[in-house]
Amino acid sequence: MAQATFTPEGEQVQKFRLLSGHTIPAVGLDTWRSGSQARDSVFTAIVEAGYRHVDTAWEYGVQEEVGHGIKAAIHAGVERKDLFVSSKIWCTELSPERVRGALMNTLGELQLDYLDLYLIHWPFRLKDGASRPPKEGDVLDWDMEGVWREMERLVKDKLVRDIGVCNFTIKKLSRLLDFAQTMPSVCQMDMHPGWRSDKMLEFCKKNSIHVTAYSPLGSQEGGRDLIHDPTVERVAKKLNKSTAQVMVKWPLQRGTSVIPKSTHPERIKENIHVFDWEIPEEDFQALSSIPDQKRVLDGEVLFVTKQGPFRSVADIWDRED
Repeated sequence: MAQATFTPEGEQVQKFRLLSGHTIPAVGLDTWRSGSQARDSVFTAIVEAGYRHVDTAWEYGVQEEVGHGIKAAIHAGVERKDLFVSSKIWCTELSPERVRGALMNTLGELQLDYLDLYLIHWPFRLKDGASRPPKEGDVLDWDMEGVWREMERLVKDKLVRDIGVCNFTIKKLSRLLDFAQTMPSVCQMDMHPGWRSDKMLEFCKKNSIHVTAYSPLGSQEGGRDLIHDPTVERVAKKLNKSTAQVMVKWPLQRGTSVIPKSTHPERIKENIHVFDWEIPEEDFQALSSIPDQKRVLDGEVLFVTKQGPFRSVADIWDRED
């Protein structure tokens, strides 16, 4: 943990220190599937709830709205230097000659001069216009080292403060570490009591790579409805907290940052009130022992084809699950 900021109610908001020396706020707002509500959600999170970390991606289709929300928050008195804004390069742009253009497009949509964190969204390259599920020829080989070199240049040129990855396996991240000159500061992954990602978390900690947990509340649509899980409900009732607050607190106690998604103002505010209490050890262990582990996002609709190169979800994850 590093220094802290405060919510409007005076609750301390913790930060983690990254390998680069920069800090990342422990709780951020995920803007996935925020749609037309992204602008208001970002403004509410920053100005009314005290968030300083906003996560987005080109593929979400909301960067312009997120940019409007950030601009409104700055106009309301929040300083850009106090914000941590992260985005992600999409699979169609994963060739060395397209990396910088993708970032400049993102900066333009967000109306920013730099990003605090730029992540590889998925470690797979897709053909322009790839369908979902993909057709034969939609999933392409990619030059991981060449792409990472371009990401590193973005840091040197002060367009990005930190770089990192999402949805990587131990095998893929090990490969990247073999040639990285600038280490990935962050690995963002699907993580919640219904999918603990224990091995990946341990690997990242061993290599001083900070982990951010996405989809911490699970997903009713993704078939992992943790908000109504009996164990989560029992712990929440015992602690007099909402089930969402318990789900946000759980990854924090594992030493990771977390980016819950919501477009509801009251839930956005509620989700950051997680710093002045702890989940007791026995309850933490109960949450960490929920059976039937399942990812929210397994990548099947994006990358699996009968023709390959990925013929199953297990292939996507290098059979590490």
